[in-house]
Amino acid sequence: MYMWNGKKKALTFSYDDGVTQDVRLVEIFNKYGLKATFNLNSGLLGQKNQLKRDGVIIDHNKVAPADVKHIYAGHEVAAHTLTHPMLPKLDDGEVLRQVEEDRIALSELVGYEVLGMAYPGGGVNCDGRVAEVIRRGTPIKYARTVATTGSFEPYSDLYQYKGTVYHHAEWDKMAELCESFVSLDSDGPAVLYIWGHSYEFDIFPERWAAFEELCRFLSRRNDIFYGTNLEVLGN
Repeated sequence: MYMWNGKKKALTFSYDDGVTQDVRLVEIFNKYGLKATFNLNSGLLGQKNQLKRDGVIIDHNKVAPADVKHIYAGHEVAAHTLTHPMLPKLDDGEVLRQVEEDRIALSELVGYEVLGMAYPGGGVNCDGRVAEVIRRGTPIKYARTVATTGSFEPYSDLYQYKGTVYHHAEWDKMAELCESFVSLDSDGPAVLYIWGHSYEFDIFPERWAAFEELCRFLSRRNDIFYGTNLEVLGN
């Protein structure tokens, strides 16, 4: 099923919430020719807020609606629901409204049909019922959970998709997996899927430079396909 321009390995990134730190992250990805997907809550765009994470107060300001198309040009914008609720707590109709209205609003902002998604919230933020509602009731082609596998094997369930590694909580593991992925000579398809939130880099500011170095290390390799989530998972 999975082959990317004749390549067996694919790298993709996914970042949630549509915060202003995405601007710096996009600049890094563009510098090294990498592709990412950014999951936005259209009902919260433009709002300003702060979060406390690991004892550090950081900005959690959402990008303005008018800036979405420009900021994320060349990457994929995907749904993250209108207002970031825990979907398993909602009935089927409200799940559909949260996802589909967000998807439609984002499609209008970026000028193409949004077909991807990441579930909002931590912990158990999706279940089989929610996944089936989305699969049957929307054009969404994949939906990512917060769970990770630590594996390069593409996860089988596209509507409860598990990435490889969460950059903030699994920082050291991420570096090890990147080295393993680059050296991997696989007979079958292999995906390195890194996800997180760009505001988390502000908790440990030194990680901005470390992550850029990791992107440089991963970039411009002839045996790796660099794509958005949709380009990699929708193959």
